[in-house]
Amino acid sequence: MNDAKALALLKSGDQEALAWFIDKYSAYVGTVVNSILAGSMSHEDVEEVTADVFVTLWRSADNLIPLNLKGYLSRVARSLSMQKLRERVQVLPLDEDILILDEDSVFDSLEREDQDQIIRKLVYSMPQPDKEIFLRFYYYCQTVSVIANQMQMNPSTVKTKLKRGRERLRYYLSNIKNTTGGDLDASKYS
Repeated sequence: MNDAKALALLKSGDQEALAWFIDKYSAYVGTVVNSILAGSMSHEDVEEVTADVFVTLWRSADNLIPLNLKGYLSRVARSLSMQKLRERVQVLPLDEDILILDEDSVFDSLEREDQDQIIRKLVYSMPQPDKEIFLRFYYYCQTVSVIANQMQMNPSTVKTKLKRGRERLRYYLSNIKNTTGGDLDASKYS
């Protein structure tokens, strides 16, 4: 069986086709997930995310075409892995210990949150394809070569756009360091 035939069976609800995809791609998907979650999540979490990738495949089979299923599984694996990491960061475990924050650490935390929001707004206001490259590299953890291949660009162009984007962020953040609010239009800083 090949990917196209298995996908056609999967679209008709054939569970054996899903088992075929799991047999064929579980090691690959597990490697992608483990490369992102290793050291920060348990083995069970890695297995859970790997299984969720195949659940996503099952649910979205009707919308897929068999041209690059391996790439699709890789993107889903990266996305779900990053989502799992974000969930872990947002949920703080409750221990018997009580955490007492001093006033300075509270202000530092608020300042970091403000800075994160500013950076997010700046990145989202970047022109295309800069915004997409930034999101793919920093948010979805795609490599320069993957981005260049998928966006049909030269890898050196992707590197240059990332470098210039970082310089714009640095410039913008240094200019607003002592101010509050302001217009977050990235085009002003290109």
